[in-house]
Amino acid sequence: MGLTNSKGSLRKVSHGSRACDNGSVSKRLPLQHVSIHGHAVGYRRAGEGEPILLIHGLAGSSRTWDDVIPGLSEHHDVIAPDLLGHGESAKPLGDYSLGAFASGLRDFLSMIDLPSVTIVGHSFGGGVAMQLAYQHPHLVDRLVLVGSGGLGREVSWLLRMLTLPGAEYLMPFWFPRPIVERATGVGRQLGRRNIRSPKLAEMWRAYSSLAGAPNRSAFVRTMRGVIEPGGQSVNALDRLYLAAHLPTLIVWGDQDGMIPVEHAYAAHEAIESSQLEILEGVGHFPHVEAPDV
Repeated sequence: MGLTNSKGSLRKVSHGSRACDNGSVSKRLPLQHVSIHGHAVGYRRAGEGEPILLIHGLAGSSRTWDDVIPGLSEHHDVIAPDLLGHGESAKPLGDYSLGAFASGLRDFLSMIDLPSVTIVGHSFGGGVAMQLAYQHPHLVDRLVLVGSGGLGREVSWLLRMLTLPGAEYLMPFWFPRPIVERATGVGRQLGRRNIRSPKLAEMWRAYSSLAGAPNRSAFVRTMRGVIEPGGQSVNALDRLYLAAHLPTLIVWGDQDGMIPVEHAYAAHEAIESSQLEILEGVGHFPHVEAPDV
């Protein structure tokens, strides 16, 4: 995942089918914890070298990076935290705004003794990455945006629907734990037969994470901070000129059904020195669907 400063560079990459690794990185890479302001924050860490911080999206976790951590950690110190309200981190009743997440990452980096990092943000995590670069520019050496939120109004109708008043009261019926547990068992059986779809597995992991009430509460609080029924309510495009000095890579799938690829072109235009890579045949999870590109 290299970065360059080549002005206006653009690369469109074709993606074909790939064999899925039977192993699970998360099983080989233990979860560690630090306590930040009394809240446990889980993270996975591997490798040595210049540090790369990987930030997942809404309803995601550090496991979303399973397929890219092995390659990145060959030459880098790779750190993948679970944001508060996600994964194995605490899910307090509190502030789930972009600013709060950026401040939390600042404190997290201080706790693990990293003065600065290359930050990679996927989807909502891209918004968090941009916010960190905006609030604490001294912490960010390079910026990588993967199918990032916060770059335009348009977003999936499903996410917009989940911000409607009262949606949190209906979510227990949409994400019932018995169905989640049964379907997860079916997924394991298919996995044993080597029938796998990385994209569907990632989507299922996000869906199943919302079976628990604390997870749903944190999800709704987080989402309503950046999305409303009409679309995304936070747009960083007018501030991206501040990142002109920052080596920036923008990665997007041309089949992204969650956040349109047009947002990638808009961000590339706003950051003149950025590099843009459009992956053909890839959707909203490039790091899952095409980890070797």
